[in-house]
Amino acid sequence: MNKNTFKTVKLTKGEVHVYDFGKIKLHAYKTNDFLADEVFIFEKNNVCVVLEPPCFYDNISELTQYLSDKAVAGIIVSYHGAGASFLPDAPKYSTENAVEYSKAGGGKALIDNFASAFGALFDNSVIHIDNIIGAGKVNIGGVDFIITLTHDAFDLEIPEINAVYTHMLGHDCHSIVAGAEHADAIITQLKNYIGRGVGFILTSHYTAEDLKDAQTKIEYLETLKSVAAECKTAEEFKEKIKKLYGEYGGENYLEMTASMFFKN
Repeated sequence: MNKNTFKTVKLTKGEVHVYDFGKIKLHAYKTNDFLADEVFIFEKNNVCVVLEPPCFYDNISELTQYLSDKAVAGIIVSYHGAGASFLPDAPKYSTENAVEYSKAGGGKALIDNFASAFGALFDNSVIHIDNIIGAGKVNIGGVDFIITLTHDAFDLEIPEINAVYTHMLGHDCHSIVAGAEHADAIITQLKNYIGRGVGFILTSHYTAEDLKDAQTKIEYLETLKSVAAECKTAEEFKEKIKKLYGEYGGENYLEMTASMFFKN
C-alpha cells in the first residue's frame, strides 16, 4: 500500500479513513465521540466485517448510513460490548471471556459509568453474541483473523494486511494501565510487534499507528513505571506525569491509571 491508496471520507460527525490494500479495504471510522472511539471495517469482495461497534446513538446512525450499500457479514465484539442498536440483525462474534467482561466484568462497569456520564446519548445496551469463537484462526466474510485471548477479551491479527488490533496504544495520549505488571505486559506485546515488523497497529481509541508509535509508547510506559516507583500517592503521580506529558490527551485514562497504580 502506498500513500495514493489512502483517502478520507468526511461525515457529519466523524470521518472514515479508507486504506486500499488491493484485495482488502480497511475503513477506519473516527467517531469523534467523547471516548475517541474508532471502529474498523474490513471489506473484501464487497462484503464487510466490523470490528468494535460504535456506542453513541449519533455515531450508530451515521455509520449505519455509511454501510447502507454494503453487505455486512458480521460484527466482532472484543473490548467494546455496548451499542446493541447498531446493525441488530448482523451476526455478532466474540469469545467467552469477552462476553463475561461486557456482561459482568470490568467492561460492564465501564458501560455503567459511561451511561451515567452521557445519559441518553449513549447506548448502554450490551450486545448479544450469536457466535462464540476461541483462540486461533477464524474466517468471517472471507477475511482471516487470528484471535489471541487477553485477560479481559482478545486481540486480533489480520495477516492479509499485516495488521494487528489491540485495545489501546495512542502514541501521544494516555492509556489505561493497571499497574507495573500490566505495563510490562504491554511493553512485551509492543516489542513483539516491532520484532515481527507489523505494518499497522489498530486500536479502539486512535487512528492507525505504526512501529515508531509502538516505540514511543514503550518509552512512555517505562516512564510511568519509574515515576510510580518514586511517588507515594496517586495525586503526586498524576501531577508528575502531567508535567512530563502536558500535551497528551486522554486525561480521564490517566486518572484511571493512577487509581490502579495506587489502589491502597
